[in-house]
This record gives sequence, C-alpha cells and structure tokens, in this order.
Amino acid sequence: MLRSSPPISVMSSLLEACMPKVQSTVKEVFGKMPSNAVNPDEAVAIGAAIQGGVLAGDVTDVLLLDVTPLSLGIETLGGVMTKLISRNTTIPTKKSQVFSTAADGQTQVEIKVHQGEREMARDNKMLGQFSLVGIPPAPRGVPQVEVTFDIDANGIVNVSARDRGTGKEQQIVIQSSGGLSKDQIENMVREAEKHAAEDAVLKEMIEITNQAEGIIHDTDSKMTEYADQLPKDEVEALRKKMDEVRTLIANKENEKPETIREAVGTLQQQSLKLFEAAYKKMAAANAGNNTQDAQEAKTEDSKKEEQK
Repeated sequence: MLRSSPPISVMSSLLEACMPKVQSTVKEVFGKMPSNAVNPDEAVAIGAAIQGGVLAGDVTDVLLLDVTPLSLGIETLGGVMTKLISRNTTIPTKKSQVFSTAADGQTQVEIKVHQGEREMARDNKMLGQFSLVGIPPAPRGVPQVEVTFDIDANGIVNVSARDRGTGKEQQIVIQSSGGLSKDQIENMVREAEKHAAEDAVLKEMIEITNQAEGIIHDTDSKMTEYADQLPKDEVEALRKKMDEVRTLIANKENEKPETIREAVGTLQQQSLKLFEAAYKKMAAANAGNNTQDAQEAKTEDSKKEEQK
C-alpha cells in the first residue's frame, strides 16, 4: 500500500462530485472529504473555452501541449530521411522546404512521406506517397519543387508538392500518428537512439557521395561546353581526378567519409581553377573582338566623312 504525508487538501473531480461512493472512498483513504472549492463543471467549461480561443487565434498566451509524436519528412536522394517537422513540435504547424531533381530531363518526382527518428527512410514508417508530374525537362538541380507539411490542431497532416515553374501541385492527407500506439512510438525513439552513431556515419557517406556525383556531373558538362577554351593537358588531368573520385565512390563501403571528402575538395578546386582560366580567356577574346569591331566601325565612319 502506498504511503504519503497527509495532504493539505483533496480536490474532487467531476466523477467524484457525481458519485457519493467515490467521495466516501476518498475520505477513507485520505482521512478527509474532498474539497469542492473548484466547480468541476466550470473547470471543464473554462478549459474548453480556452482551447476554442487558441484554435480561433483569439488566445495567444496559452501554450499548446499537443505535439507531433515523431518527426515527419520525405525520402531524398540516397534514401535519406529529410525531416521537415521535428518530433515534439507543437501543433498546429506548417513547414516548407524546396527540393530539386536528381537527374537531367527529369519530368516527375516521387514524394514518399515517412515518420520516425532514423536517418534513413527505410528504417522509418512510410505514411504515404504520391507523384508530381509534368515538370518541364531541365538539367538536374534546376527545377524547384516546394514541399509543404501542414498539420492542423487535430493532428491531420496535409503534404503537398508544387513545381514553382509551372504551378502544378499534388497533395496527400495523412491521419495523425500513422496508426502507431504509444508503445510503438516509444520503441521507434529508442531504436533511433540505439543506432544514432551508425546512422550518422551512413548519412554522412551518402551526403558526400551525392556531393561528389553532383560535382562530377557539373564538371563534365562544363568541359564539354568550353572544350575549345580548355588546354588538353589540364583537361586530361581533371578527367583523371574525376576517375579517382568515381573509384572511391564505387568502393565507398571500404572508404572513410573523410577520404572521399578530401578527394572531392581537390577535384572541386582543380575544376574551379581550370574554368576560371577559361572564362578569363573567353573574356579577353570578347574584349579583343569588341575593340576590333569598334575600330572597323570608326574606319568606316571616317571613309563616309571623306566621301562627303
């Protein structure tokens, strides 16, 4: 049997006030009758009025205790779970983030909504998915797709994706908590804490791999575009460095993220130096052409004056 120091006062609940047997039991346990200083009906009415005011926006100085039980986000390149709304965020809430395409000419994107605390989407619970189609073909990274998570006061989640270029939009509505029990939610949080270290390493490797592939893609495109302005020996040296990074990525299971990051940094510096020289060469050539055109125009004007 639990023991405690004698209470100063025992407050009655609505149930106690309506049931004399409960009141007598409380007296037996605590040695005194429950206090009726607070009217239970009024307490319920006041609470409902405050909550209604908060939802209507008329009351702003009351903290809402309703929160998201788990983080919400979408699966992005490499299978990473990109979180838009963090766990324990008070609701209602709304958050948007802009994403882009991962391949040249991509005309649609798959939006896979997940719930959980793990870094990889596959380790979390998928709540739903939908496609945004009709994106105009463009180089990777150019289209802008705005993804928005909007959670109302009842915990209903509305996820939308809108192509900023065309205004096309798709959305999905998800019920609160994804049907998870309290025990399941707590277990997912514990699993995330348990695997936090290994998840962080895996996420870091995926992010540096994505960065490396992006730099290789952009460098390759620019080398083709400015082929006439680039020295062949420097182009060959840059291609060799790109192949080294590709090899590291292909064997990333046996490499450390720091090794790939260092190689990517060297590739980036080498490519920037080469293209900077190409830009200067092009600018000088354009300046020379402009000077020549101006001189020719001046000569032509002089001839016309002489003919007059």
